[in-house]
Amino acid sequence: MVVDHRPQVQRVLIVTLGLNVFVVVIKAGLGWWTGSLSLVADALHSTTDGASNILGLVTSRLSSPEPDREHPYGHQKFEAIGALGIAAFLGAAFFEIVKGVFERLFAEENPVTMSPLVLVLMLVVLGVNILVTYYERRVGLKLGSKILIADAHHTMSDVWITITVMLGLLGVWLGYPQLDIILAIPVAGLVFHSGWQVLRENLPWLIDEMAITPEAIHRIVMAVPGVINCHDIASRGLNGRQVFMEMHVVVDAKDLATAHNITEEIEARLEKRFAPVRLTIHMEPPNYQSEHITYGPEPHESSPES
Repeated sequence: MVVDHRPQVQRVLIVTLGLNVFVVVIKAGLGWWTGSLSLVADALHSTTDGASNILGLVTSRLSSPEPDREHPYGHQKFEAIGALGIAAFLGAAFFEIVKGVFERLFAEENPVTMSPLVLVLMLVVLGVNILVTYYERRVGLKLGSKILIADAHHTMSDVWITITVMLGLLGVWLGYPQLDIILAIPVAGLVFHSGWQVLRENLPWLIDEMAITPEAIHRIVMAVPGVINCHDIASRGLNGRQVFMEMHVVVDAKDLATAHNITEEIEARLEKRFAPVRLTIHMEPPNYQSEHITYGPEPHESSPES
């Protein structure tokens, strides 16, 4: 049975939403006060943190692991869709930052005003971002929540961006105003990298990429007493989160009860290794023959497990 961690995920998202709103207010206020392009860009990136928290709350509520009549395989892909939404927010922030850099380069210079208070407040913001990243990642790994892990990636990018912005503001304070524009460029790069990482981690789930190599499944099934052959193996989902498997198994059984016991043992062993697993087995009699399968060792049996 799949454990529903949505209440814990939603609680984490609500806490981080409040902290992200606090961060956005400070950064936006300081950006307006100082006229810093990199700080405004940082505030824009932090706005996507809050937006992604709201998106995560919505998708987490929808992503029940329990099946129903309309969704017999559950609703967990809603969570992956939410993670892709975070990637989209990061993409939008990236283009806005790049646009701001070019506008500042070809516009009349806007002086950036600085004071020690700005740096002190940015240190407070940095501390909040580090706390949020650690909290979301720790709980996300514990619960196996893609939405929390993706949001932690997002907030971690905010940590590096804030550090970069602080270096730029320090340079402006020391008499190098062009640092504000120069350091806005790596800010954009960090935003893009975070979006790409979230996209890369969640697309395989949505397009039903192979979750576990057939060779790994074949090894486990063939070790079950009474199994003659295992073929036509397929898997999808996320290993350790929810895996769907299907296969054809030739069994040495003279009655249905014996065949059933063999398939129960197959399910138990696969569940122990790759839990949680939802398994479909097509049983075939011992005299079953097909040109599409081999009764000898698999050619790639030593391949690494997924």
